[in-house]
Amino acid sequence: MKAPKTRIEARFTYLQRQKRKAFIPYITAGDPNLETTARIILELEKSGADIIELGVPFSDPMADGLVIQRASERALKNRVTVRDCLELVREVRKQSDIPIVLFSYLNPLLSIENLGTEVSSAGVDGILVTDFVPEEAGEYIKEMREANINTIFLVAPTSTNERLKLIADACTGFVYAVSRAGVTGVRQSLAESAAILVERVRRFTALPVAVGFGVSTGDHVAEVWQHADAAVVGSRIVAEIEQYANDSDLVARVGDLTKGLVASRCQAIEAASALENNLSDS
Repeated sequence: MKAPKTRIEARFTYLQRQKRKAFIPYITAGDPNLETTARIILELEKSGADIIELGVPFSDPMADGLVIQRASERALKNRVTVRDCLELVREVRKQSDIPIVLFSYLNPLLSIENLGTEVSSAGVDGILVTDFVPEEAGEYIKEMREANINTIFLVAPTSTNERLKLIADACTGFVYAVSRAGVTGVRQSLAESAAILVERVRRFTALPVAVGFGVSTGDHVAEVWQHADAAVVGSRIVAEIEQYANDSDLVARVGDLTKGLVASRCQAIEAASALENNLSDS
């Protein structure tokens, strides 16, 4: 019997029917503290987020730039663990059904014995393990399938077609396309390779494709929405949290930033419709 849709899958189905694209913000759990993280998640939802990427603090975040590295360091100083992240999700679930993806490295997850059961009972919908490759993830994928947890892997512009198919087959929920080689971080412009990568991924899967790494402005988000199903913004939001961590209006500031980033949603829809019409007329 087919497993019921996860919140992630249901959200993308809803957005596709509405002819809308998804906005996925990333934040680090426990930065500046767990109670504020919960409030930020709820504010992000109110401000236009469709799915939340919740970062698990880790001492050696190889795929992350300096902004998110510092966020992990602050959370680790607060002694935030994977179990704290799961408890945070449980608290959020008392007020919200927004889809939540754990964004983690493999090492922290090894501390959880029955990972599928634990994350499912907490209310997590998917996991993205940045340093885990499908070739080594057979048992993990099986466990997540049984727990109805989406498995999300990264593809990069340097991935071969053979590898794109392998990764796409291992994914459920959506495929995460890295906009360029390197680490996360704010960029002035997006690489053309991101759009090309999305089209390459679509040859091998009908899953939604999200683009992240370097997406940091409203214009970037609108650009991503023209060719992908979702835009992921991390460092720009984490930088806002870092700058205003001690301010009483931190949560409101994050909400205002998010509203600005998604303000171009309508323009992106119109641009995509215009492109579709031009292609059909040609």
